[in-house]
Amino acid sequence: MSFLKLSYVLIIALATTFPLTSYAKLDKNEQQIVTQVAQHLPQALKEIEQAVNINSGSLNLAGVKKVGQLATAQLTAIGFKVEWLDGSAFNRAGHVLATRESNNPNAIKILMIGHLDTVFAENDNFNTYTQLSPTLASGPGVADMKGGNTIIITALKSLHELNLLNNVSIKVLLTGDEESSGQPLNLSKQAIVDAAIWADVALGYENADNNIETAMVARRGYIDWTLTVEAQAAHSSQIFSDTVGFGAIYEVSRILNSFREQLASQPNLTFNPGLIVGGTHADFDNAHSTATAFGKSNVIAQKVYVAGDLRALSPTQEEDAKKTMQRIVSHNLNGSKATLEFADGYPAMAMTEGNQKLLAMYSKASEDLGYNKVVAANPRNAGAADISFAANHVDMALDGLGLMGAGAHTQNETADLTSLSKNIEKSALLIYRLGQL
Repeated sequence: MSFLKLSYVLIIALATTFPLTSYAKLDKNEQQIVTQVAQHLPQALKEIEQAVNINSGSLNLAGVKKVGQLATAQLTAIGFKVEWLDGSAFNRAGHVLATRESNNPNAIKILMIGHLDTVFAENDNFNTYTQLSPTLASGPGVADMKGGNTIIITALKSLHELNLLNNVSIKVLLTGDEESSGQPLNLSKQAIVDAAIWADVALGYENADNNIETAMVARRGYIDWTLTVEAQAAHSSQIFSDTVGFGAIYEVSRILNSFREQLASQPNLTFNPGLIVGGTHADFDNAHSTATAFGKSNVIAQKVYVAGDLRALSPTQEEDAKKTMQRIVSHNLNGSKATLEFADGYPAMAMTEGNQKLLAMYSKASEDLGYNKVVAANPRNAGAADISFAANHVDMALDGLGLMGAGAHTQNETADLTSLSKNIEKSALLIYRLGQL
């Protein structure tokens, strides 16, 4: 089926999902926004397909740059000044930063956040956009988050063509390392922090929990941790003796189970040991998440490594959990010694009054369009995201405004195309209304 014919079929299919409404709650400009978005829908679909068909796994630097070039052309065409922020200092491709400043010195400043990279490596066999039906598409990053980038650009394009961007100043930041952060983290995320310090409002276009009836007013932060346990190697017949002790594997078992017993009941706190290796000899390559070990059933294990993550909803919750974990680690079984190290990670995006106010505005835009009410998503239902680096620097932040779908980070990733026009319209209305404050 040709692209034009497929686009026509899609528009007809989407039309059946639109509300039967006269848009009586929309002013004249807002009604024009809806019309403008509909006109741009075929091009938006084409732009998603173009971006998805370029592999941009985080470590495919050339691919990430190529997706950035597509976005640069699209944003330049609607009056944005676009910069490529080179990422060599943090071992990634870099970021796209596009700016359009209002002549009104009192204009509200809005930061819109997306990302160029995906989790799919250059040699992955899941590498093309496929139209599964008029309302469903699959492909690497189709929802997470090349569809979200297209929602950002198409909403701004619609407002630009109606001359409705004059009362807002906009920065669009499309990062090149959201799925695999460059190191050091303070360099790879500096562009987000700088843009957020400039902004009043931050909008994130991840697909979050893939529920069009929710948006994220809070996100959990996360940090990685590494647990190392050492003990005395000896013949297995000597285990539990006063001279040899309990060995590394019993000690690590005690520690992990104590984590579970003392912390697992805390709301919104999780800590996951994702890799464990141990034996007489054990080696853990943190950079590549690989490990090797040698051991025998009749030899007491001498060394164990565990790699995991910790996710919390506030800095206080994170610090309290870290203290509890360190206390557990310090009370070692006889004959063993353990150390626990925490790495830098993503901060939490705390729920604030400003975030809730922004959600209310977004929900009203949805309802005024004849769509559903939008409520706060459960933070447990989504991972960390770049907006967390911005949230503490703005008055209001909201995430999860992207293209809905399913199966993100797997070869079953799909996008629900019925959400495309709806979320473009809602974003465009939200930006327009923010400009009226």
